[in-house]
Amino acid sequence: MVKLDSVIAEMPTRYTVRPMQKEDIPQVSAIDREAFPDQWPPPPFRRDLDNNIVRYLVALEEGDHPHPRPEITAQKSKGTLRRLISRLKRLFLRESPSADEKAAQNQDTVIGYAAMWLMVDEAHLTSIAVRGTHRRLGIGELLLICMMDLALQLKAQVMTLETRVSNLEAQALYEKYGFAKVGMRRRYYSDNGEDAVIMTTDRITSASYQAKLRELRQRYVQRWQATREIPPA
Repeated sequence: MVKLDSVIAEMPTRYTVRPMQKEDIPQVSAIDREAFPDQWPPPPFRRDLDNNIVRYLVALEEGDHPHPRPEITAQKSKGTLRRLISRLKRLFLRESPSADEKAAQNQDTVIGYAAMWLMVDEAHLTSIAVRGTHRRLGIGELLLICMMDLALQLKAQVMTLETRVSNLEAQALYEKYGFAKVGMRRRYYSDNGEDAVIMTTDRITSASYQAKLRELRQRYVQRWQATREIPPA
């Protein structure tokens, strides 16, 4: 398991992942409306930030630049795997960012977010959403990896989720990370009455699952390095 003080999700690009803060809410709300236009009511982001059983992560594109296709140097890619899960320490300690950190964050563009509820020893992934301009760049997969590591840090034993029966792309990603289909929720989605697939992992703290997660992280990093960009999810 990754040690707490090494928990940083930072690829050697202009992408980082960190806990969501109040300053992020307008951008996260816009992403949520774009990804889930028929969802009502919208998530209570501001209230949830003060809820101890809810966790949000945001993916950022740092600085002012049009589209991320950065070159990777050998030094930047060195140690990438160790840095893959990052900037989450503040989430556990509930520390407030400094004025300088807030100023820097205000220059960043939020390009995606993920949400999770903690219920006893279960981590329930409620949503992953990415800006339309940044989809198919592997950002959803990066957020999933970070959420899984966060769940481990918070002592969860299993992860669960629901996804639309028609969302085969999402199901394939979740299955890749060890989620199995275990049931259905009939007419779960209020916009069109679509059913939801219930998916869950085996025990994520087991040695076998930890080995699988390490391998998947390594493959993610290798694909990114090989193509000089974040790979499609």
